Amino acid sequence: MAAHKIGEILADSGKLKVLSHAARRLAELERLLSEAAPSALAEATRIKSFRAGTLVVSADNAAVAAKLRQLVPRLLSHIRERDPEVTGIRVEVQPTPLAYPRAVSPGKSAIGTAALAGFQDLAERLSDSPLKTALRRLVQRRLEKGRKES
Repeated sequence: MAAHKIGEILADSGKLKVLSHAARRLAELERLLSEAAPSALAEATRIKSFRAGTLVVSADNAAVAAKLRQLVPRLLSHIRERDPEVTGIRVEVQPTPLAYPRAVSPGKSAIGTAALAGFQDLAERLSDSPLKTALRRLVQRRLEKGRKES
């Protein structure tokens, strides 16, 4: 069996040909948007769709979306120079899971020895209170954890 490039296979199949053309079109629009937008904003955006002349852009967060909305006239002008079919840009907020790194679980964070000593000193200076109890418990747990890991 002869080896074929995936692009050739997609171009030969009817439905896949349409899908392949749409994907190439969106990729080209994405490239145009990346050229027109500042690099930090371009990295936080994706082309969602293109229908009836309107380019729908997804932003990772509201701040990026707000800045893009301010830049729409300039972005549209730049894109229309190369692709006159684009008549408008709509910006939506759609965070991606990769846009926000996972928070470190509380058990994984380490408290340095200087901070631990500071907590212990603070606990000694406080009058009896829930805060004092919590600080003592925190210091005690971290010291025990340190002994177990050694």
